[in-house]
Formats: sequence, structure tokens, C-alpha cells
Amino acid sequence: MDALAGLLDGPRARGAFLLRMVMEPPWSVRIEDRAPICLMSMTAGEAWIVPDHGEAVHIAPGDIVVVRGPDPYTVTHAPELAPFALIGPGETCTTLRGEPLSDSMDLGVRTWGNAPDGSATMLVGTYLMEGEISGRLLDALPPVVRLTAREWNCSLMPLLDDEISRDEPGQSVVLDRLLDLLLIAVLRSWFSRPGADAPAWYRAMGDPVVGPGLRLLQNSPAHPWTVASLAAKCGVSRAGFARRFTELVGEPPMAYLTGWRLALAADRLRETDATIEAIAREVGYGGAFALSAAFKRVRGISPQEHRALGTTG
Repeated sequence: MDALAGLLDGPRARGAFLLRMVMEPPWSVRIEDRAPICLMSMTAGEAWIVPDHGEAVHIAPGDIVVVRGPDPYTVTHAPELAPFALIGPGETCTTLRGEPLSDSMDLGVRTWGNAPDGSATMLVGTYLMEGEISGRLLDALPPVVRLTAREWNCSLMPLLDDEISRDEPGQSVVLDRLLDLLLIAVLRSWFSRPGADAPAWYRAMGDPVVGPGLRLLQNSPAHPWTVASLAAKCGVSRAGFARRFTELVGEPPMAYLTGWRLALAADRLRETDATIEAIAREVGYGGAFALSAAFKRVRGISPQEHRALGTTG
């Protein structure tokens, strides 16, 4: 399993918010939706992404950005402009005084803006649900990731541009899957740049010893792995594998496995109605008691409390 695909495989987009934003300057929109991650790509004109804490990022046609939430930010024609609209939780759209704007700026199927023929056009895809498995990945990202048109060339963008305003049966599922593929493509390009500050686990995937070990852990978390069995699979000594794994990944093999199993369990708790006993065995624990003990020790709450928070949040 590919490193990025493995981390993003569990929390797939489900009913993601996708639209084409069409604007005529001057325009400025404040984003306070608390979404965990948003992708934006310019197809015409230009824009700025202005985080509350950090430098403004300029995007031009062909550029794509990934904005990591939940901190608020502004998308604008020019950094100095005051916002005229506010996007809140659930992708509600109002003026700064709370007056609804959704109807007045509705330009058709998944199309929104202040002018039907505006000179600035942006494709927007927002993940609405925080995914536990992707936390290890997203924590490694800066607030705004930008790839310019010169740095990447993805065949998915024309497809998304074509599909985003279609109104056909099952279209939301098609767009969810396109968004997943696009996110993986963007982050793969980002981490593969020369001199990129990729997370340790990502760099370790390319190591001839540690890489296979990581893939074994990710692909088969329920297997009763030991350092010795992993080392044997990778063709090195137990001590040598443990030392190299810890040096490259930043934590021992069994600590990594525990974190991975609990991340999988956390995602399953919120995304399914499976019993804690079933989830425990699925991710490599002997039963509900063992999973509950590990979950509370590492995360500070029980699996039941975690599931309840997901339901109410």
C-alpha cells in the first residue's frame, strides 16, 4: 500500500462540499467552517489565501492549494480587502452581520459567486469530517500547501472541472472519489519536491529495510507482529531493524503499530456501527477490554466516549 493512500484510505470523503466559485473583483470571503482540510484550484483569474496567522499565499491559473483547518482564513481578490461574506460550519453562507447569502449567490448546480461571467474562477473541495487516520499526515503539513502550475500537472483537474457542475444520479459519490484522488496526487507531489520537508514516516517508506516493514504494519495491522517477525520479513536482524526503524520513523516499531491500530479503531468507531469487540479484533487487539485499555491510555478517553463525541460533534 502506498504511504499516502494508506493514510487516506480510511476517512474517505463522504458528502464533501464541492463547488465552482465565480467572482468578479473586488471580492473577499471569510472562511470559518472549521473543516479539517480544503483544496482550491484557480482555473481563471487570481486569488490570495490569507491565514489568520501566517503569510498570504498567491494563486494563479493552474495553481492548487491545500488549506489545513480548523483555523479560519480569508480567500480574496486582494489581501487588503475586507470580507463581504462569511462561510460558517456546515458551509452556511452569510454576510458578516449574519444575513443569508446562499440564494442570492447561487449561480446553478454547485456554482456560487457574485457574477455568472466573473473573471476569477476557482474549484473548491472541502472535507467536512475530521478523519482520524489522516491526522498523522495532516499534522506534517503547513497551514497552506501550494503547488504552482509549473510544479505539477494533474489530469484530474480537467475531469473535476467537467464533473463538478453535473447533476446526475450518484454524482456526489463521483465527486467524493475525485476529491480523494486529487488530495493524494497533490500531497504526493508536495512531499516529492526537491528539498521537501516530508514527514519521517514518508521518507522512511523509501528505505529498503524500513519501507517494507512499514507497509507490513499498515497493510496487516491485525497480525500479531513482533519486532523479531518484522525483522525476519525484512531480512535483517532484530536489533538492526529496531534501531533503523526508530532512527528513520522517530518511534519504535511497536509504538508505531499501536498508534496505527488506534487510529484505525478511532476511525471505525465514528464511521461504522460495529461493536467495540469487532473493531478490536479487526485492528489487532484480543477483545474490547484490551482495545479500551490501550485507547484510554493513549488518547485519554474510552472508545465509547470517542464514538459519542463523533455523534454529537
